[in-house]
Amino acid sequence: MKREGQIKVDSENLFPIIKKWLYSDKDIFLREIVANGCDAIKKYQSLCSIGETENDGEKPRIDVILDKDAKTLTVKDNGLGMTEDEVEKYITQIAFSGAQEFIEKYSDKTDAENGIIGHFGLGFYSAYMVSDTVEIDTLSYQNGAQAVHWSSDGTNTYEITDSDKTDRGTEIIMHLSADGEEFCDSYKLRNVLKKYCNFMPYEIFFTCVQDKKKEEEEKTDTGNEENTDGEPETKEPEEKPVNITNPLWLKAPKDCTTEEYEDFYREVFPDINPPLFWIHLNVDYPFNLKGILYFPRQTDKLQVMPGEIKLYSNQVYIADNIKEVVPEFLMLLKGVIDCPDLPLNVSRSFLQNDGEVAKISKHITKKVADKLISIFKNERSDYEGYWDDIAPFIKFGCIKDDKFYDRMKDIILYKTINGEFKTFSELPKTEGNKVYYVSSTDVQAQYIKLFKDNGLDAVILEHNIDTHYITYLEYKEQDIKFVRIDSETDEALKSDEGDKTAEADSEKVIEIFKNSLSEDKLEIKAQALKTADTPAIITINEYQRRLNDMNKMYGNMFGGMNDKAQETLIINTANSIIGKLTEFDEEKQKLICRHIYDLAVISQRRLSADELEKFVADSVKLMSLM
Repeated sequence: MKREGQIKVDSENLFPIIKKWLYSDKDIFLREIVANGCDAIKKYQSLCSIGETENDGEKPRIDVILDKDAKTLTVKDNGLGMTEDEVEKYITQIAFSGAQEFIEKYSDKTDAENGIIGHFGLGFYSAYMVSDTVEIDTLSYQNGAQAVHWSSDGTNTYEITDSDKTDRGTEIIMHLSADGEEFCDSYKLRNVLKKYCNFMPYEIFFTCVQDKKKEEEEKTDTGNEENTDGEPETKEPEEKPVNITNPLWLKAPKDCTTEEYEDFYREVFPDINPPLFWIHLNVDYPFNLKGILYFPRQTDKLQVMPGEIKLYSNQVYIADNIKEVVPEFLMLLKGVIDCPDLPLNVSRSFLQNDGEVAKISKHITKKVADKLISIFKNERSDYEGYWDDIAPFIKFGCIKDDKFYDRMKDIILYKTINGEFKTFSELPKTEGNKVYYVSSTDVQAQYIKLFKDNGLDAVILEHNIDTHYITYLEYKEQDIKFVRIDSETDEALKSDEGDKTAEADSEKVIEIFKNSLSEDKLEIKAQALKTADTPAIITINEYQRRLNDMNKMYGNMFGGMNDKAQETLIINTANSIIGKLTEFDEEKQKLICRHIYDLAVISQRRLSADELEKFVADSVKLMSLM
């Protein structure tokens, strides 16, 4: 007997709103429909466990069936099913309360952040994002129940009739619309299932009617192998689910092997490199939280490489990198987090404001810090081996979270130019609590050699994050100052016993260089350095250079700043060439001074094209005078 009714929402604008709401991410509909199937199976199992009904022994499963010719997509479960009354209650009454409020609040809004579907129990209706018409065939587990067929074409009316369905559970048949025809692609559907349903708790099987028919025809054309009795031997291909029903994060950490952790990492993330190490989260109180966070190898040693943390609720994928649950700096890691206690709305996609979320976030941060501290204390050599890869993550975390810095500050390492790892308290400091550092071991190679030759040390800070980190560190530890190795270096390299005769001629030497170089903006000093091999070095004002570097990094946000920080040429009066400079005629003095200056510049930065051309020409001219 055919019955008709009206969907109990006082508006004809509902379906257009649903279709527009997540239009840019409409493949989420498949997660909603499949997840509803999982819920139905779970409810059936719960009823069996309390003796409400007897388990018929049928293995739980969900089938996703594509028929390209009919342009239908069917999701079938063998859960508890529904009676006609339940269909009326759970399907036709889209919101049990607040329907008018829903229309008033959302009828003129399409912004996904407003949270329509999940908040009003509309998960099933996400099917209309890709469908013109949706049908339901369902048979309740209850003895003697009549199977029910329901259909609606996306208006506010529906039809409900008896169905001839004989197996327990529910089938959702979606007649794909023009906007939904992209889901007639088997490859796309498999990818959507992989993304959203990869770890759902019950086996999911995907079938394309046309692909299956083609396989059967090819099998028939090939013919069956004959056995020894001359009879054809038929071999049915093994049916494999598209998902993993028991992801590794559900196991106790003590039961997981290194191989399993690495295999799971490769299963979830497209990374050919194995992870450095991992943190297995397994919390039952005060909230339920499980997951695995991996520390990946950094493929770019200068840039901060983004990570990816996938959030699940009861094995249902929610989204990547939800900042309310995972602090921003933890998003440099890769991993999965499953937290059934999250207060979700909007089709399981968005978090409601809730104090528990902040507690979960803090707990995850604490667990990460505890793991790092444990490795530092118990496996120091391994920790040092990891350092280049994990340093950007830790430093970024410190900048973003003062409490994280307080926990990490004693285990942050600083690699020196001598290849040693020092903690903050062990840093090589000079007078005035200065710590010299290197921002590029290639560009500043000459300065590194000067330091090493004179028994001095500096730390290597050449990652992009270090520009921000040392500024942050100077703010937190105000008695220390970081100075790049080519800034104020004359103080570190100044000779304790200068050549008095050479120093007496310092003013004259400075005058010769000023006349020879004609560099108005260049400051020139003369002093005896600890090494006599180098005729001159260039130092750069640390404060100006940092400002300019920051300005370039952020696209000239300060505007109008000088491209170059103040440079100072330090002439080494302990060098023999400088000592003989007054003996040469003016032409040779100019060539020698320019050559010395260019060598100092080369040791500090790369020459421009014009500078390099002139350097080569002057070098040839200088050699011709010898």
